[in-house]
Formats: sequence, C-alpha cells, structure tokens
Amino acid sequence: MPAYVGDMRNAIVQLPAQRTTGEQRLVLRAAIRQVERAETYMAAVAHMDLDDRAAERVVRQLRADLDALRRHLGEQRARAGD
Repeated sequence: MPAYVGDMRNAIVQLPAQRTTGEQRLVLRAAIRQVERAETYMAAVAHMDLDDRAAERVVRQLRADLDALRRHLGEQRARAGD
C-alpha cells in the first residue's frame, strides 16, 4: 500500500479539530474524489431511459447538488492551503 494511502486514512479518522492543515487538505481531496465518483454514477443514471419524469427530475437535482458540493469542497481545499 502506498504511503499516501495510509496518510489519507489517518487524516480521515482523526477528529476535525485535531487535523493539521495538510491532513485537512487530504480529507477534502478524498471527499472530492468520492463526489466525482458519485457524479459519474449519476451521469450513467441520467442517460438511462427511465421514462419517469419524477425520477428524471430528482436525478437532475442530485447532479446539480453534487456539482455544487464538489465546487464547495474545492473552495474549502483551496482555503485550507492559505
């Protein structure tokens, strides 16, 4: 296992108040990657012909929410580096 994986795991399991700036950046990057994975899955669902307007509306909303969350986490990560 690469060293950075262990570092990331250690950063994630620490309480937020105990994280260093570097560890906080690692945690935010891990969160961004998870959101990016979720966006990929939601894109796949969006391209399925569900023939259900309510489901399609929810999928659009979820994709918009995921996009907003990813952008927010990216901004937080940039601020953590200041």
